[in-house]
This record gives sequence, structure tokens and C-alpha cells, in this order.
Amino acid sequence: MPELRRDPIVGRWVIIATERAHRPQQPKCPPEPSKGLCPFCPGNEDKTPREVYSAGRPGGGWRVRVVPNRYPALMIEGELQREAEGIYDRMNGVGAHEVIVETPEHGRSLAELTDEDVTEVLFAYKARILDLRNDQRFRYILLFKNSGAAAGASLDHSHSQLIALPVTPRQVSEEIEGARRHFEHRERCIFCDIVGQERKDRSRLVYENDEFVAFAPWAPRSPFETWIVPKRHESNYEAEPKERLARCAQALRTTLHRIGVACGNPAYNFMVHSNPLRDPSSTSYPWHIEVMPALVQSVAGFEWGSGFHINPVPPEEAAEFLRRVSP
Repeated sequence: MPELRRDPIVGRWVIIATERAHRPQQPKCPPEPSKGLCPFCPGNEDKTPREVYSAGRPGGGWRVRVVPNRYPALMIEGELQREAEGIYDRMNGVGAHEVIVETPEHGRSLAELTDEDVTEVLFAYKARILDLRNDQRFRYILLFKNSGAAAGASLDHSHSQLIALPVTPRQVSEEIEGARRHFEHRERCIFCDIVGQERKDRSRLVYENDEFVAFAPWAPRSPFETWIVPKRHESNYEAEPKERLARCAQALRTTLHRIGVACGNPAYNFMVHSNPLRDPSSTSYPWHIEVMPALVQSVAGFEWGSGFHINPVPPEEAAEFLRRVSP
């Protein structure tokens, strides 16, 4: 059973999951699924746990498939059993860890899919949140994608993941608290203020449609970091109708395509930050996507020791470079 341990100084939770050390590093497999090397290719469904969600294709077969992670960071079975060990706090590593297989086509990246295909991926995210939030043990669901070995992916086939947690991640809590303080002072949402300023200034704007804005944040942690934020405030990702998720899919696919062309198809991560499951709808904090290309080689001593990020590319230059890429 994995275990969650709380740092008594800063309140950060750490997952101790020894089982994750045994997950295999899948070798690159050829496009032909008949080779049998990729558990996510059609015909190899028996090589994954039983699916918990599937969206079909018009001509038959599946379009998006969601399965439990075979090597989960947290386990779905069991009770939390919160307890103290002297001054320390711990609990059982209870949660859910699922894999969203984004396409049956092994060689296609998310950026190479159609807007309709990416919409189905984003809708699968919503469907799984709506199901998992019924479990009262879970307080937060983090959706994320690791694309490429440098970003932490162990399988080539395009996929993303979700982890349902019994606590809210510290980074999300800090965002929520910062947004709350701004709202108490200004009676406005800081994210909505940022969207308004970026649309007016346009020097860091990467893409926009009628519902979403993609831009390089003012203080990016790494080169070509890009945020995708809704123009219409909504705190909970799972509250979005499919029509708006379709517009988000357009913004996300375009952003990933432009980063791929501009930066030579780098590895990248993206994370969906949303309001915690048990919190009421928030007027100060909207859900959003943070895209982080893996262009910085490693985190070194200064970053670990200070919490500072050193970024050699100004966001204005990065955004201008991305705007030049054809859609």
C-alpha cells in the first residue's frame, strides 16, 4: 500500500509508492499494432486493466479509452487511516490513478489529432471527474500529460493521466489562496484580470478564440510555458459543457502544434488545475491548463534550494515566436 507523508514544516504531502519502481520502461514500438508491443494499441486491450470509460468511433472501434494504471501511485482500495507518528502525519495512499489513451493510432501525437478527437479526450476527462467525485475519500483530481521521455513518459503511445487525491496539492492551494487575496482586495478575479490585460497588450498572446485565450505568463518558470484560460469564468472543469470543451480543444491543439513546430517537437507536460472537489464554486479561481515544454535540461541546486526558476527566454519573445507558426 502506498503512503502519504506530510512535511511538518511547509505542509507539503509526499507519496511514498515503492510499487512505482517496478513499472517497466516500454521500448519504442513500431506503428503496426500487430507486433503486440504496445498495450495501448487496438487489439491489445487484454494487456491493460478493464476499461472504466470508452468513446466509440463512428465506423466502429474506440476513439478514447480510459483504464486504471497498472502501476498506480495510489490505490483505490482501502481506508485513509489518518494517524500521527510523533510529530509527523501520515495516511494510507488511497486514491485513483487512471490512464486516458487519447487515440487508437500509435504514431499520432495529441497535436496531430483533429479538434474533434481532442474534444473527445477533454470530454473523457470530464466524464471521469464526474464519476470519481462521488467517492467521498477524494478531495482533488489532477489531470496531466507527460509527453516524451524527458517529460516523464514511460510509453510512446499518446496518453494522459489523472490521479484522484485525498488532499489538495500544495501548488494548487497556493494558487487558490493568491487568487482569494486578490479578490478580497479588488473584488475581481485575478485570472480574469490577466486575461483582459493579455488580450489588450497582446505581446504575450499566443492564440485566442471566442471562449479561450492561450498566452505566455508574465513570469514563466520555463521557456515557452503557455497557459490556456477560459474567457468566461468557471471554477470547475467538470462543469464545462461539451461545446466549450470543443473550443478548449481547439486552443490546446493549436498551442501544442505551435510549440512543436517552434521548438522541434520537444517533450512537454501539461496540467489541468481546477477547483477542489469538495469546495463550493469559486468566484476568484477559474480552472485552466498550464503547458510546460521540457526545454530546461534539469533542476539544479539553486532551484531546489531557493524555489526560484531561471528562464532564459522572455515570454514576449516566446509568444512572438509561437504566433509566427501557421495553425
